[in-house]
Amino acid sequence: QVQLVESGGGLVQPGGSLRLSCAVSGAIFSAYDMAWYRQAPGKERELVAYISAGRNSPTNYAVPVKGRFTISRDNAKSTLSLQMNSLNAEDTAVYFCNRRWGAWNWGQGTQVTVSS
Repeated sequence: QVQLVESGGGLVQPGGSLRLSCAVSGAIFSAYDMAWYRQAPGKERELVAYISAGRNSPTNYAVPVKGRFTISRDNAKSTLSLQMNSLNAEDTAVYFCNRRWGAWNWGQGTQVTVSS
């Protein structure tokens, strides 16, 4: 069974940075396009960024985070990362990792709170 464990969230001031990590076990991580999602209070889960499994691992970002967030992967460690810079209050949410297409069972996510 695939297990997703997100970490790295926390409380940060506006303009600050955080780096999220997602450890994936029970799957051939390198074979899958992977993504970060987030869910803010009272809102539906939304796609934040995704990275392809292919050569050079092309990436794609949602408009609100483009230029501020960077998604990356380490296939040797089966780990997905999200570097988040210039954070603002609208980035406050629980962040999840999962496949870009289809989904394994969701992990518990990691809470990111941007507040002064």
